[in-house]
Amino acid sequence: MAKPEKVEAVAEIADSFRNSSATVITEYSGLSVSQLGELRRALGSTVKYRVAKNTLTKRAAEEVGVEELNELFVGPTAIAFIEGEPVEAAKALKNFAKDNNALVIKGGYMDGRSMSVSEIEKLADLESRDVLLSKAAGAFKAKLSQAAALFEAPLSKMARAAAALEDKQKSESGSDAES
Repeated sequence: MAKPEKVEAVAEIADSFRNSSATVITEYSGLSVSQLGELRRALGSTVKYRVAKNTLTKRAAEEVGVEELNELFVGPTAIAFIEGEPVEAAKALKNFAKDNNALVIKGGYMDGRSMSVSEIEKLADLESRDVLLSKAAGAFKAKLSQAAALFEAPLSKMARAAAALEDKQKSESGSDAES
């Protein structure tokens, strides 16, 4: 018979899997409590970094349908449940792991499939969503400006041609009047 605390813990972990846009599984052995606190601050408020028992986490993963992660639940395991922007969280984890060798990224899960360490590192190397949207908006604005200039050019040419013709007629009529 399962203890109520364990059943509750499995349900809580399963809910975290369901509500996350992505998860990153790490090994944290050798990190102090203060370092774990520093990591949690670096991850921000949209990421829950949770140390969990492997057996409970495996049960929760099976309940949610992400059994392919079970092989990662070995040794001291902590999971980053990302509810916000996955790129920012991946960057924070990668940077923290670079500065603290005790943190090892094992793998993750996003968009219905498991991710390898190299895929998480590639995700961390991407620019944030806001930067990518800004670049796209800038590119669209530049193209619209080019289109506006292209549509305005014939009107501008016509106006210059009409002004030149008017000037020519004035100069011819002025020279005819002098003769």
